[in-house]
Amino acid sequence: TMATLEITSPDDLHLHVRDGNMLKAVLPHTTRIFSRAIIMPNLVPPVSTVQLAKEYRERVMAAVPATDKFEALMTLFLTHNLTPDDIKAASADGTVKAVKWYPAGATTNSGGGVKETDLPIVLPTLQAMAEV
Repeated sequence: TMATLEITSPDDLHLHVRDGNMLKAVLPHTTRIFSRAIIMPNLVPPVSTVQLAKEYRERVMAAVPATDKFEALMTLFLTHNLTPDDIKAASADGTVKAVKWYPAGATTNSGGGVKETDLPIVLPTLQAMAEV
């Protein structure tokens, strides 16, 4: 016999919804199908602090239609300014679920990202992620 698997409430594990009018236009297409999504942080300015993640989450949740049940899983943009203490605070707060690395200049709104050659500079931050 063939086994079946029914996914009743899928997650989107990599969602770009941008901000403003674009956010309001595209998010309902996701929330109709998905119950949760990992929200990418490459805005201008990038979502690089817990406070910015909380503010962005408020805007995301305000764009969810009242008929949809949806949870926004927020991420931080890895920058040279993101510290191990920021990671520990983000973990303790619970708003942020992940950190996204965008190599500088590699994609949309990634100018503030960390170059591959600069990864040793942010190693303490990466190590803090492993610890929390």
